[in-house]
Amino acid sequence: MSGPLTFLVASPHLRGEVFGGAVILLLEHDRQGAMGLIVNAPMGQSVSDLLPDTPGQPDPAWMGGPVDPTLGWCLYPQPVGLDGEMRLTADLNVSSSLDVLRAVMASGQRFMLVLGYAGWGAGQLTEEAREGSWVWVEQDTPELLWDVPAGERWQAALDRLGVTPETIMPGGAQA
Repeated sequence: MSGPLTFLVASPHLRGEVFGGAVILLLEHDRQGAMGLIVNAPMGQSVSDLLPDTPGQPDPAWMGGPVDPTLGWCLYPQPVGLDGEMRLTADLNVSSSLDVLRAVMASGQRFMLVLGYAGWGAGQLTEEAREGSWVWVEQDTPELLWDVPAGERWQAALDRLGVTPETIMPGGAQA
């Protein structure tokens, strides 16, 4: 992936337990569909709770979406030189490899362990965006992940666009 990071920010009119108030890091979007990781939904379990052989990892695991919640993703700044890494930007990498996750933890760098993902079929995300369900926010750097507390990411993403939730009208743009 090259270019800026794309975050999907749930419209204030989007309701639901999973996607209401969500901020999603979009990893892929093409003719076949789209997929991304919710990045503002910490779970009640720590990394060590989920991986008992990794004591001393008190950071929360994150709920990345309703699709395949047993699949883990690791977001982290610096590559560790193993197969299975994908560079999103100069400061953000992603991998679903357990070996990479373990190497990232051993390196001492910050990371997010995200379980599951959000997925859309062909044309579905484009249609949802047209209907006004999602606001697209592009960023060159991942500070939204590392420097903004989870509970503030939704508002911080909208702030980056210079909009307030009250100015977002339901229904999206119609031409």
